Amino acid sequence: MTRVKKGVNALKNRKNILRKTKGYRHGRSTKEREAQEAIFHAGAYAFAHRRDKKGDARKLWNVKISYASKELGTSYSKLMGGLKKKGILLDRKILATLVIENPNTFKKILEFAK
Repeated sequence: MTRVKKGVNALKNRKNILRKTKGYRHGRSTKEREAQEAIFHAGAYAFAHRRDKKGDARKLWNVKISYASKELGTSYSKLMGGLKKKGILLDRKILATLVIENPNTFKKILEFAK
């Protein structure tokens, strides 16, 4: 059998792994085995939290809409219920941007939904 020397490939793999963990703390950025484990965990967390990120954004939109509607004398739930009954198909993201960028437009929408 011929002999396979894997020095070049091992070095390449090690370099790629350690490049991905640059900036991690302690041995996770310098030791190959710990770095590999850190990459696996980081990937799992990234996958799980991509969905959480969407929920966090929606919560923030709800808070912005709620605060603005309370200032104008109605509650968040009454506003959303009124929009649904009138058939206005504006989602929470659009309403939240209207609160910040066009408060007058938001005020008109709120008056229409009452």
